[in-house]
Amino acid sequence: MSTIHAQKVYPTLGKITQFDSALESLISIDAKVEILASGFVWSEGPVWHKKGKYLIFSDVPANTIYKWNESEGATIFLSPSGYTGLGEYGDEPGSNGLTINNKGELIACEHGDRRVSSMSLTLGGKRTLADNYQGKRFNSPNDVVQHSGGAYYFTDPPYGLPKKDKDPSRELEFGVYRIGTDGKVSLVANDLVRPNGLAFSPDEKILYVAQSHEDRAIYMAYPVNEDGSLGTGKVLFDATYMLKNEKRSGLPDGLKIDKKGNLFATGPGGVLIISPAGKLLGRIETGSLAANCAWGDDGSTLYITADMYLCRVKTLTTGVGF
Repeated sequence: MSTIHAQKVYPTLGKITQFDSALESLISIDAKVEILASGFVWSEGPVWHKKGKYLIFSDVPANTIYKWNESEGATIFLSPSGYTGLGEYGDEPGSNGLTINNKGELIACEHGDRRVSSMSLTLGGKRTLADNYQGKRFNSPNDVVQHSGGAYYFTDPPYGLPKKDKDPSRELEFGVYRIGTDGKVSLVANDLVRPNGLAFSPDEKILYVAQSHEDRAIYMAYPVNEDGSLGTGKVLFDATYMLKNEKRSGLPDGLKIDKKGNLFATGPGGVLIISPAGKLLGRIETGSLAANCAWGDDGSTLYITADMYLCRVKTLTTGVGF
């Protein structure tokens, strides 16, 4: 791959577009989207490590996890990250979505190895949290989030399979799964054909799930039941018109929530800022396909993975977890 560049004076891209006055309390329309590093194949899955004060993120095609901090720029953190087999494995073999769990371990959705794994960030060594449902292998776990009670929720679309949904090795339909604290895997939603990014509302009573489908580019809201199952989901926001009418590039993908319950959701044109009532407040225009985002620093900085770039923008709000 091309050289990864770290800068001390950061170039910028894009702009902030306002659709509602409520945006003004969340981000300045003059905020700059800084390019922190470039040269990646497809950057994804960013997560902030609070104790170490660094960001880690996936380059899915490169089968590599990178680390970024202000002093060193982007450096290789883990390789291979999601495929440990012999030979080639499609065009997206590496890890995708990442999170840091309640114990401080790295949780990764691995395309090539078709599993959700955990790894200590002090001792190393991975273990498999889940790699199948009822004996059938997952397709390519995509994004993962942990409930405060310990259970994990993750999506399993076909994007990481060598031949996607037509791959002969595919054993399951596409869905949203839960790994209980006892290790039991359950299917909690099967009404999406391309489930992707997901995140909890601040009170964890709602699980938001993005669908990356050009004919139904939506963000869903599912009530979370006391037993961890999900109730019937409803469409929070439909972005299909941005693709069809406005001819914007990008599909609903990764998303994060601020403490006020607003969604910062990658999608057509960049990062959409959507109120918990489903109103579009604004958009962080990235000028290239935005894949995912994560809160970092003191919780007010939004880091964005967009195609070949790692970016950041300062906001006026604070992410959940800070």
